[in-house]
Amino acid sequence: MYGDEFHIADEPAPAGSGGSVATRAEQLISRSAPATSSSDEDATLTPAKAVDGDRNTRWGSAEGKDPQWIRLDLGKDATVSRVTVEWEDAYAKAYRIEMSADGSKWTALAAETAGNGGTDEWTGLTGKGRYLRVYGTSRGTQWGYSIKELEAFGARGDGPGPTDPPDPGGAFTVVGAGDIADQCTAGQSGCQHFKTAARAKAINPAFYITMGDNQYDDAHIEDFRNYYDKSWGTFKDKTYPVPGNHEAYDDWDNQDERAYREYFGSRATPKGKMWYSYDYGNWHFVALNSNRFDEQEQIDWLKADLAANKKSCVAAYFHHPLFSSGSHGNDPVSQPVWKLLQQGGTELVLSGHDHHYERFAPQTANGAADPNGIVEILGGAGGKDLYGAGDTVQDNSLKRIWDTFGVVKLDFTDNSFTSHFVGTDGTVRDTSPTYTCR
Repeated sequence: MYGDEFHIADEPAPAGSGGSVATRAEQLISRSAPATSSSDEDATLTPAKAVDGDRNTRWGSAEGKDPQWIRLDLGKDATVSRVTVEWEDAYAKAYRIEMSADGSKWTALAAETAGNGGTDEWTGLTGKGRYLRVYGTSRGTQWGYSIKELEAFGARGDGPGPTDPPDPGGAFTVVGAGDIADQCTAGQSGCQHFKTAARAKAINPAFYITMGDNQYDDAHIEDFRNYYDKSWGTFKDKTYPVPGNHEAYDDWDNQDERAYREYFGSRATPKGKMWYSYDYGNWHFVALNSNRFDEQEQIDWLKADLAANKKSCVAAYFHHPLFSSGSHGNDPVSQPVWKLLQQGGTELVLSGHDHHYERFAPQTANGAADPNGIVEILGGAGGKDLYGAGDTVQDNSLKRIWDTFGVVKLDFTDNSFTSHFVGTDGTVRDTSPTYTCR
């Protein structure tokens, strides 16, 4: 569950008490907003159904469990003056309306302790932030919580998300890794994710990226908090993550990357989806969810994002590598995306999944060497146990390291990049040529 740190803001006017009415500038800002929840009763009662404008649909939580919540992403710096909650038969006896700038620390705008269902309208609110949630603490029935329609009124946020990095211009360094946190602690001699985190931090990059499988084995939220958070999580506020296959199914039932989203908060979905992009210097970075490469929404977004890019150089990262000489081998699910990235002028792709380090020469999506192709770097040595070599060394593979945990260090200029693989002891085990953006 998302963190429950909050404080009560100025007490709002009670529902129906004649508090401040909507001003002329007040607008409905919740319709079709990206929505997440603590649980869903079934696959048809999803949180999106509470903001679709159709009162014949609803969100329903799992039955018989407290607390439960539904959360909306309203955009950066949204303001909320009024909230309406239309309950289905399964209503909340006690709940809070809360807002947050980052999805972690919450401010309570309103609190109900004697709810009786029906429609609750909260007026005179002074909420500001990115996220709004209804946080139910006590059910009014033996069932769960169920909302037909959740409406927030005010002014929608806009502009870049709260996690967009500043634009420095000139040279900068980025550190990344995939396949990171095993279920082990710093006091265990064989525990490697603390060592890779220490090496990453010592490099002192402008920011960090992850290439998926941040937490093993099934990436439950308690595992994120007990392990990843103690190592790589110490610089979470400078990390731009993507999920891996071990984060796809928190309970191996529904693919929703729930614990991943819960742990990283707005950093997992800075644009409201589990794929996003950002600019730094003269580079455009594209963070993709390869668990969902079969979803047309992400593909359409990628096409539009690349078409709108105004930076000279492009780097992308996602979990499943198109090319690998490791035990998993090549993953064709990434091939259509690779083609789009190359058409969009991408210079560099980083992935994980296979637990080793590997660097490839520029190539096309079909594996043909091409100076105008993309350089792939596989950085799956972030801390989880290392895999051995696969049956085939792939064409265009220039360097393979099977026995060393470490991180990928990337040095960028306005028109070039150079990569290094740095072991946990600080030894640079591989350095690429300097590639110039086309």
